[in-house]
Formats: sequence, structure tokens, C-alpha cells
Amino acid sequence: MSGQSALFLGEVMHMRVRPRRHRLHYRVFSLLLDFDELHATSVASRLFGYNRRAMLSFWDADHGDGSAGGLRIWIEARLREAGRLEEGMSIRVLCYPRILGYVFNPLTVYFCYASSGALRAILYEVCNTFGERHTYVIPVEDGTTGPVRQGCAKELYVSPFTPMSCFYRFHIEPPGNNVLVRIDESDAEGLLLVASFSGQREPLSDRALLRALFHYPLMTIKVTVGIHWEALRIWWKGIPVHSHRAAASRVATTIVAGKISGHQHS
Repeated sequence: MSGQSALFLGEVMHMRVRPRRHRLHYRVFSLLLDFDELHATSVASRLFGYNRRAMLSFWDADHGDGSAGGLRIWIEARLREAGRLEEGMSIRVLCYPRILGYVFNPLTVYFCYASSGALRAILYEVCNTFGERHTYVIPVEDGTTGPVRQGCAKELYVSPFTPMSCFYRFHIEPPGNNVLVRIDESDAEGLLLVASFSGQREPLSDRALLRALFHYPLMTIKVTVGIHWEALRIWWKGIPVHSHRAAASRVATTIVAGKISGHQHS
């Protein structure tokens, strides 16, 4: 039941550079789900469900604006706003699934491909523990191959230990046999934080999902617990706290314009 969809087993790493160093890493798995395969994957699997209860599941309501119209329609509307919507596009989402009905995705990444296979845009959906969500829609420059480098200003409060006046730089190695999502967060004085997920591909099957559940039990709960535990450790180190600044809207989107660097065809 794999097709373009897959399981990625890997590691999340966070490294805080200033004002005091702090590093963490833990093993996780993510699902890469092709929207064209979601219904068939859900029907074929005993463990995975799309918009239905299952051991592992993916729900439209957990992403985008949670509207009844469906997540794909919402993504296509954002692509249209960015001038990147085409006929026959493939959209693949990299995220944690719900496990036993629970999930918290700090970052969900949508890879949007033209029918030719060219990567046309990447959407970065950032969530915080206050229930706020902000999606950065960044077109990929025509002719880009290999790793993608993009950037945008930070628009959503994420951590009490980083200020709002920051800039994100994304380094992406799109899903193949491996995947890498790296974010460098900087302020006016330079690099503050590096966060990354790197993983290796496995075909998506019930057997692979069962192994992942065995090796990473209750992973999504551990993600949330880990966030709060690491926050306590950082606070204990005396790193200054920045108060939560409520977002103007619980769900928001930024269309990012401008030249994007990558590897270009000559």
C-alpha cells in the first residue's frame, strides 16, 4: 500500500546556541502521505485511518484551517494565492500521525509537485502549544533540483525562550530514500537555534507501522511531554523568558515572495 506514501524513521535534533548552549535529540518516526493515495491507504490498512478512528490516523481537522471543505482544497487555495497552483499537482505531507487519537505536530511540511515531478512549493505549518497555527507558503524557484533553501520572517510565537523578532532559514532535502528538514532561527545578533528532522524511508505497510509503534510507543504523547520537560531544563539554565504574544488569528497564513536559492539547471 506504499506508492509515494512512506514511513520515515529518524531523529529530531534541537541545538540552542545562545545565550546558553542546550542540545537534545530523540528518535521519532514521521509519515509521508500522498493526498492522492489517502483513501486507498486507509481502506487497505488495518492500522491506519484517514479521517477515521484507527491505531494511527491522519485527520484533515488537525491541519490547515480545519474547515469541512477538506485539507486539500485549503492547500490548493493557498497555492493559488502564491501563483503556484497547476492542474494535476501531487501534494505530500510529512507529519506525525495521531496515535491512539492524540497528536501534536510542531511542524508539518507539505511538498507540492507539478505533474512533471518538479517541486513547485513547500508549505511549512507551524503549531504552538497555545493552539495557534501559522502556515508559511514558499514557492520553489523554477529549475531547482536537489536541496532547497528558503527563508522567511517568524510570525508566530513558538517558544518562551526565543523572541518574535527572528528569521527562519529552511534547508530541505525533499523525500527520497532519505529526508532532511532543518530550520536555523536567527535574530539580529546571529544564530539562536537549529532544529532538524532526518529520516530514512521505509515502505508504508501495516508491518512497518506495527514495528514503529513497538519501537516508538506513545510517541506523540512523548513529543508533548518532551517539549515541556526540555522547557523546564532550559528555564533552569536561566535563559530569559519571552511572554506569549497571542496571534491575531488562531489560524493564519503568510505567502512568502522573493527569490529562493537552490541548485539550478544551467
